[in-house]
Amino acid sequence: MYRDLNDFIGALDKERELARVAEPVSPDLEIAAVTDRVSKSPGGGPALLFEKPTGFDMPVAINLYGSMKRICMALGVASLDDLAREIDELTNPRMPTGMLDKLKMLPMLGRLADLMPKTVGGGPCQEVVKKDGTLAGIPILKTWPEDGGPYITLPMVFTRDPETAVRNIGCYRMQVYDERTTGMHWQRHKGGAQHYRVAERLGKRMPVSVAIGADPALPFAATAPMPEGLDELLLAGFLRHERVELVKCVTNDLEVPANAQIVLEGYVEPGERRPEGPFGDHTGFYSHPDDYPVFHITCVTHRKNPVYLTTVVGIPPMEDFYLGKASERIFLPLIRKTVPEIVDMAFPAEGIFHNLVIISIDKRYPGHARKIMNAVWGLGQLMFSKTVIVVDKDVDVQNLSEVAWIVGTHIDPERDIQFTRGPVDDLEDASDLPAFGSKMGIDATRKWASEGFKRPWPKRIRTTDEAAARAEQIWGRIRQGWKT
Repeated sequence: MYRDLNDFIGALDKERELARVAEPVSPDLEIAAVTDRVSKSPGGGPALLFEKPTGFDMPVAINLYGSMKRICMALGVASLDDLAREIDELTNPRMPTGMLDKLKMLPMLGRLADLMPKTVGGGPCQEVVKKDGTLAGIPILKTWPEDGGPYITLPMVFTRDPETAVRNIGCYRMQVYDERTTGMHWQRHKGGAQHYRVAERLGKRMPVSVAIGADPALPFAATAPMPEGLDELLLAGFLRHERVELVKCVTNDLEVPANAQIVLEGYVEPGERRPEGPFGDHTGFYSHPDDYPVFHITCVTHRKNPVYLTTVVGIPPMEDFYLGKASERIFLPLIRKTVPEIVDMAFPAEGIFHNLVIISIDKRYPGHARKIMNAVWGLGQLMFSKTVIVVDKDVDVQNLSEVAWIVGTHIDPERDIQFTRGPVDDLEDASDLPAFGSKMGIDATRKWASEGFKRPWPKRIRTTDEAAARAEQIWGRIRQGWKT
């Protein structure tokens, strides 16, 4: 696995997955505009390293996760489904039947023992320590013209519950107010926000540390929808095949990844709010300004020659789609532990993660699709799913054309659409109220007589295997002659 961000950038360079931009490009809109254009290229375009951002000496790395190949490289797998199978085996090991089976399980047991992070005496992230440091010198991007200011968009925000000391790592955008303060956009449903609510109830200042640019497994773990109370560093340790090394911060009692590029140490005060936004968000629209806590910087540490890792969100597809796709594949085996009838699921880019969730199931009884919808709305961050489409197991949920065809032919709107109300994402702008709105479930499975369907369900049109094989041979010859 990669030692740090520099190691990952080197691997991308070697694989010809990185484009270096030597000419000066401004962090004020220009880098974001270039990245947006590249992200819309076939396959997501290359990762980008802006070596001379205008007015700064620190390079900017962006779009590093922005393709299927690079997200797999970042997580150390040939395919995301390989990683899903590995997690499935880890969480559902079969009983050994003999000594050979026991020996085969030893590497898995050893890997489990190596998941826990460990604290070390020092690390590259503290090669330079500035106890009165500021954000000056960091090429923080302003990404869209009407943004409230520059934003740190790929931070790892470390907090601890003031009562239980349980750690949380989240990725929350941070609007720069000045060189010593930023907004802290932790939405009400996030772990950092819960820690802050406890701190406010106790009337205590809460320490916060922000790490930027660790090895590629760590920023992904910070974005992943981990169940509340589970340490994201366990996921990172699993992905990187070794424990995450942490160092204690200089001015607070938190620990941060030793291999990070930059660390911002500080705190948030109970009761302090400041307007944050607007921000051009992953929905493709500007989110509205609102009041959020304020992060005060007490110390900045960094490597001697740091790289600033960031991302741009906006109209999909962009880099965040591939991070979301990784979460989709990795967490599918865990979701199946609760809802084993689920065969596959997809969060298409056009659905902005939770606006559209497509699930295929092994349908077993009348009303099964309705049960799946309600289960989804009760599962962690899947509770935000605005539209849930349920199809039979023979439908490829990764193929939007096939799903649209099946939905169009399989539903009777009055019979097969269900509405409910519940929590919605803070960035949901179509609901009448903030964070509360309606959801829709669509049952696009084949209907049974036991569900009240009295007519025979039509069969799919398919040719025979023999005719299909013959057609493939003939088409191969036609295609060869046609192209020449």
